[in-house]
Amino acid sequence: MNATDWNPGTLLQTSGYYWKTCTLHTGVKLDIFSIINNEKLSVKVIAKKISGDERGVGVLLNALAAMGLLKKEKDLYSNTPEATTFLSKHSDQYLGFMIMHHHHLMESWNKMDQAIIEGKPISTRSSFSDDKRRESFLMGMFNSAMAIAPKLSKIINLEGCTSLLDFGGGPGTFAIHFCMQNPKLKAKIFDLPTTRPFAEKIIKRFNMSDRVEFISGNFVDKGFNLKEKFDATWLSHILHGEGPEDAQAIIEKAVSALKSGGKIFIHEFILNSNMDSPLFPALFSINMLVRTPNGQSYSQNQLSDMLTKKGVVDIQRLDFVGPTESGILVGIKS
Repeated sequence: MNATDWNPGTLLQTSGYYWKTCTLHTGVKLDIFSIINNEKLSVKVIAKKISGDERGVGVLLNALAAMGLLKKEKDLYSNTPEATTFLSKHSDQYLGFMIMHHHHLMESWNKMDQAIIEGKPISTRSSFSDDKRRESFLMGMFNSAMAIAPKLSKIINLEGCTSLLDFGGGPGTFAIHFCMQNPKLKAKIFDLPTTRPFAEKIIKRFNMSDRVEFISGNFVDKGFNLKEKFDATWLSHILHGEGPEDAQAIIEKAVSALKSGGKIFIHEFILNSNMDSPLFPALFSINMLVRTPNGQSYSQNQLSDMLTKKGVVDIQRLDFVGPTESGILVGIKS
């Protein structure tokens, strides 16, 4: 249940919050933070570097300074430590791809009323759209996974496992970190052919080419069949893109790829049984409404039922809550 004290002030603050969102998006889109990096630059210099109007650039820089992302000393602008760490492309912790993914979603969200009335999406999914949006989506997934994968790899129990299938694994961030944490483990990432260049780039970046492999395919295809059987399968944020019937089919495929006694892990934005909290999974269901034909966030009971129907036993919820209120279920193939 939302504990916000709703009054004219909080209502109008929420209504106008997109001003800050758009200012952040524009700063990232124009690469302001990467251009400044560790320097102190004037409006004139920054405007010249982005071929922008000095007045317009000055207004943006002042707003970013007011938000605490830039510092202004006399006529020079510099990044705050947080901006240098998370918003400059020179940093290993750069979050700009995910921010640009959010930017690309805004068009759909702005027409939410149309999606609700018609009950269908109003734009294509990021992974199937143009190259720039696909890059923002896939590298945004890398940004998000990097925020939790190093710690999560220490929580996920893969003792005794030598093979893992990262089902719909995108850039393969989790598979890589699971292998780094478990020296005897090898992993295969199964995802669309268009994902391969991004995944192989990340695999090479972590020097894991000898232990992590990419397999091209589509997990919603009816002809799915992997001859190899795995000790564990990892499904991170793929079920919410599909309706209940297709989500059930994906789980069936993931279970079919397991050896008897193998583990299946589901990492999702998990709703409570009443479907009205936590807040982020509830809002994410809207994101799926405006972007996909049937996607949604699922409750723990719904996911557990899907697993049970396919012979998965000993289903448990791990003691983990992600930054966006995600959770993890684990079960055993009987």
